[in-house]
Amino acid sequence: MPPLKNDTFLRALLKQPVEYTPIWMMRQAGRYLPEYKATRARAGSFLDLCKNTELATEVTIQPLDRFDLDAAILFSDILTVPDAMGLGLYFAEGEGPKFERPLQHEADIAKLKVPDMARLRYVFDAVTSIRRALNGRVPLIGFSGSPFTLACYMVEGGSSKEFRTIKTMMYSRPDLLHKILEINAQTVTAYLNAQIDAGAQAVQIFDTWGGVLSDAAFQEFSLRYMKQIVSGLKRENEGRRVPVILFAKGGGLWLEAMAESGADALGLDWTCNIGQARARVGGKVALQGNFDPFALFGTPEAVRAEAGRILAGYGSGSGHVFNLGHGISQFADPEHAKVLVDAVHELSRQYHA
Repeated sequence: MPPLKNDTFLRALLKQPVEYTPIWMMRQAGRYLPEYKATRARAGSFLDLCKNTELATEVTIQPLDRFDLDAAILFSDILTVPDAMGLGLYFAEGEGPKFERPLQHEADIAKLKVPDMARLRYVFDAVTSIRRALNGRVPLIGFSGSPFTLACYMVEGGSSKEFRTIKTMMYSRPDLLHKILEINAQTVTAYLNAQIDAGAQAVQIFDTWGGVLSDAAFQEFSLRYMKQIVSGLKRENEGRRVPVILFAKGGGLWLEAMAESGADALGLDWTCNIGQARARVGGKVALQGNFDPFALFGTPEAVRAEAGRILAGYGSGSGHVFNLGHGISQFADPEHAKVLVDAVHELSRQYHA
């Protein structure tokens, strides 16, 4: 693989000195970009886009051609993992992801096992293809859903507002949920290690639904399994460290516990005060975040001011990767995203003098 020309993102994750605060955006390759919509139309469906190496590479690179971003993130979906487990992923028009065979009966859960990683070969092929296409411009991030977040979809059968089915299982048959989570943790570990082998230079674990849990349940059913994954990941490849980012939406209550997970960095949603978060983790980990995605709907001046506020809140020194507090909205104006990226690069230099 060609050498990296811009490793600012990787250095910031390891709290090494940088010249400015690096930035990437969750869901940066996606529906807010007209060029993405055109490629998606050519692919035929979202899943076909994920499984087409050439087109997945194309949409991963698109935001980098438009914005001065410091990292690329693999274009894929967290639900490729349960799909490989045989649950039958499909996307219903206007309803989001669904599974044909959700895990709602003990007999089905008993049959669940770690899938052959060959079933996810299309993801690893995309990682290698993207690395070659990047040609060292910026690092490539691989990712997976957390065991609990994956389980939410696997048990509910799709998206949920209440999580009644999985929470009923958690409180009435915790043994069944632990069985699912254990298989998920083993699968995610193998999946992320295969992404690293294919060329991912950092990996992020998305615990999108961890924030719906009680304090005790988060520790037992989410964080425990994310720690298990982190302990099983390859942390060196191509002669350098492969940083691991944990992102739990709604997880601001648990930053201290997450900082002990072995991860290099924690993602923050927009509800956290980043200065207080920095003090709470005590320099153990870098922080990523935490611009409200809907602040992009403000004026360019407001976008710039909000970026400046977050940078000032973090303060001087390395260990901050600027990002949104969750994925960018499909209705966001790409020009406002450009204002944000350029503002972060410009305004952050004063904190790295």
